[in-house]
Amino acid sequence: MKRNTCNGRNAFSLVELVVVIVIIGIIAAMAIPRLSRGSAGAADSALAGDLAIMRNAINMYAAEHNSNFPSGTAAEVANQLTQYSDIDGNTQDSKDGTYKYGPYLVAVPACPVVSGTAADDILIDSTNTPPQVNTTNGEGWVYNPTTGEIIANSSDTDASGKAYNTY
Repeated sequence: MKRNTCNGRNAFSLVELVVVIVIIGIIAAMAIPRLSRGSAGAADSALAGDLAIMRNAINMYAAEHNSNFPSGTAAEVANQLTQYSDIDGNTQDSKDGTYKYGPYLVAVPACPVVSGTAADDILIDSTNTPPQVNTTNGEGWVYNPTTGEIIANSSDTDASGKAYNTY
């Protein structure tokens, strides 16, 4: 740092300012790629977490309903997981002496690796074990009510090459 003799204040030279800007640029060049990889990893972690929560909710439902998994249409399955139910799986919004089980989820989460307005919808696949991906209508999840298996409705893979539907 040089002493400016005109008014007695300290000042940086142009060379010192350029060196600082170059150093900041080098640090940014190293940090930006790491941050972008982190956002992709966040979706992978969110998928694993959401699947664990949904699988736990499905198993808790089965434990309270004589080993029967949620079944019916996609809307009925979502209601059985998010509303109060009786022993036969009928649902209502409020708890009473008959509808005393659940709810197991606040809401069906949107699949973090499926984009679109139907990412929180469930596709029912009663015939395949594990359920098969079918992205035609854009549902976020594929569920087999016979076995209780649920997977992401995506054929894509994560950064390491693992298919999202195998999480």
